[in-house]
Amino acid sequence: MTNQRSDKHYLAPGRLTRYLMNPLVAGLTRLGVPLAGSAVLGVRGRRSGEIRTTPVNPLRHDGARYLVAARGNTQWVRNLRAAGEAELTVGRRTETVTATELTDDARVVPVLRAYLRKWAWEVGAFFEGVDASSSDAELAAEARRHPVFLLSPEA
Repeated sequence: MTNQRSDKHYLAPGRLTRYLMNPLVAGLTRLGVPLAGSAVLGVRGRRSGEIRTTPVNPLRHDGARYLVAARGNTQWVRNLRAAGEAELTVGRRTETVTATELTDDARVVPVLRAYLRKWAWEVGAFFEGVDASSSDAELAAEARRHPVFLLSPEA
């Protein structure tokens, strides 16, 4: 079964998140104090061409790294689809990565389950009653609303 993503699903952050929490987490991460494994994603804007940044939670799972868009089809998701590559920064270390969007439920479901195990305390509210203990079918249905990208180091 293929994951038909919903390009319309997007949960906009509130003012507190947009103007206080995201800048605070990004600032601490840039200083080398990542919160729960956070990184700052830098991706070229699809229209402006300027680098846009936002804090993200990269997930290490089965020897690979992933980004899950908990809020859905965000601006960083749209920009990453267009650019195909990004930078992840923690402290003074910046790494350029190639991003490949996963569309196969068989690959997405285990990543989503691992993501919810690790970060449900922070992002669980965005998954409408689905959690790490949900069935594969329930996770696959919810995965259509949350793009997942496989990150590979740029050669």
